[in-house]
Amino acid sequence: MAKSYHGLFVGLVTLDLIYLADSPPQNNQKIVATDYTAAAGGPATNAGVTFSYLGNTATVAGVVGSHSMTHLIKSDLADRQVQIVDLHPTINSPPPVSSIIVTQGTGERAVISMNATKIQTSSASLPTNILDNVDIVLIDGHQMTVGKEIAIAAKAKNIPVAIDGGSWKSGFEHILPYVDYAICSSNFFPPNCRQEADIFTYLGEFAIPYIAITHGEQPITYNLRGERGEIEVPQLQAVDTLGAGDIFHGAFCHYIIQENRNFTDALACAADIAALSCGSFGTRHWMK
Repeated sequence: MAKSYHGLFVGLVTLDLIYLADSPPQNNQKIVATDYTAAAGGPATNAGVTFSYLGNTATVAGVVGSHSMTHLIKSDLADRQVQIVDLHPTINSPPPVSSIIVTQGTGERAVISMNATKIQTSSASLPTNILDNVDIVLIDGHQMTVGKEIAIAAKAKNIPVAIDGGSWKSGFEHILPYVDYAICSSNFFPPNCRQEADIFTYLGEFAIPYIAITHGEQPITYNLRGERGEIEVPQLQAVDTLGAGDIFHGAFCHYIIQENRNFTDALACAADIAALSCGSFGTRHWMK
């Protein structure tokens, strides 16, 4: 039986309302969805759910609060056996809600959402034992102050730190010195970076040993201690691409800490899991 690990996933917690429809609505148009689901969401959250599903213990650190809507988030994560460290448990404002329309036939999605800009919290809310028995940390950049403190503490304890670089967020430059694995999307453009070579150069200046950039259905490009390469990803007819990047990050965290698994193996295996998730509607159905 494979060993179980403990991962800490730091960042955004949302409530995702996901609709399947023939197409997104036009101005002043009403459409009827053919399917619907609701789940906890956010990059770190979906990564944590994936990590748990793959046989590990996952803890998500983010702002949830005490609003009545949060019971949907809490019940979903409880069902997925994901623990929550609530960084602001007394806040009573509604959680960030994402409304997503997935186009039936192509798997493309249209999203309107709130990020964590209005619910930033300080490191004072962190439990002192938050890194106890943790084997890997993933930070999505939506709670930058807390993310930095956790990254510093993890580095001191020799716990590997990964980032989900979905897009550049101010403050990432303070976390990057403590990062072991920078797994970014093709939309991740640090200051003065205009093309992929600039991104590799920028991240390399922080002495990050393992860097990868995903491109959806196109090959993953990577830099492994100065060695560049590509990894092919599975080709399929996608039903729903929502959350595939988040799921990729959670699967990467699972595979990279397995014995006898190297960086490129972990990327390839994570791509297989992300592709699997694109074969069904929503961010949870693929787990069935």
